[in-house]
Amino acid sequence: MPLLDVQYLGKRYEQRALWRAPRVTHAVHDVSFSIEAGETFGLVGESGSGKTTTGRCILRLIEPTTGRVFFNGDDVLALDRTALRARRRQMQMVFQDPYASLNPRHRVSTILEEPLDIHKVGTPTWRHARAAELLELVGLDRDVLTRYPHEFSGGQRQRIGIARALALEPSFIVADEPVSALDVSVQAQIVNLLASLQQQLSLTYLFISHDLRLVRHICTRVAVMYRGRIVELAPVGALFDTPTHPYTQALLSAVPVPDPDVPPQRITFDPASVDLEAPLVEVAPGHFSRLGELG
Repeated sequence: MPLLDVQYLGKRYEQRALWRAPRVTHAVHDVSFSIEAGETFGLVGESGSGKTTTGRCILRLIEPTTGRVFFNGDDVLALDRTALRARRRQMQMVFQDPYASLNPRHRVSTILEEPLDIHKVGTPTWRHARAAELLELVGLDRDVLTRYPHEFSGGQRQRIGIARALALEPSFIVADEPVSALDVSVQAQIVNLLASLQQQLSLTYLFISHDLRLVRHICTRVAVMYRGRIVELAPVGALFDTPTHPYTQALLSAVPVPDPDVPPQRITFDPASVDLEAPLVEVAPGHFSRLGELG
């Protein structure tokens, strides 16, 4: 049984106006995938494709409109508030922007102890000691507990955000563009930290990103989203070596080539040429693609 099983997840927004009928936007539409324990599952696509909304719906930071999400066999979307709070100890999130995700008025000690305080874990003295342990776990000195977020670099802030996500000892983490707001020189350090923590703590990741080179480096399987739907899902090697959906092919063709002597071979994607209502079909073992074409 997979650790996480997402079935037909959907999120619909309605924009109402007095002078016209409500305008409906499907941010996420019939998204289904599963993640095995210990896996790093990538979710990629251009901005606005529904990646972040999918991650937030899984954790119920946004309430989905349709679908089911099973975590360790329990339907997360059917849990009441008390049961959901208990389940959230096992499901945490690392946010994209380390500058916005940390309260600037709180010291690092307060930021790291807050999840423990909310869930009534340990005594105040134990929580403070746990905060110091978390800092050392992510490569920071425990002496920074008394400092404020503005006193840190972007990479250090993201390490604090990761430490906060680990406070309750979760087994599953949604990493939403965790390095996109950081300098390139720092990105590799954070990625290596996430990989090291996964090995130490037996973590499972849903890794949301638009950086395809990064996804290829760290993920085991990848799902490609376009207009709120998954159009292709495959093991990382198969997806990058033999993409089958026109959108995936166009997306991969946009990845910069490090050799300046190799001319870019961009593929133009025509949205009108594909049928987004077509079902995902298995084109190879474990490789699924939405191959319906129009006209």
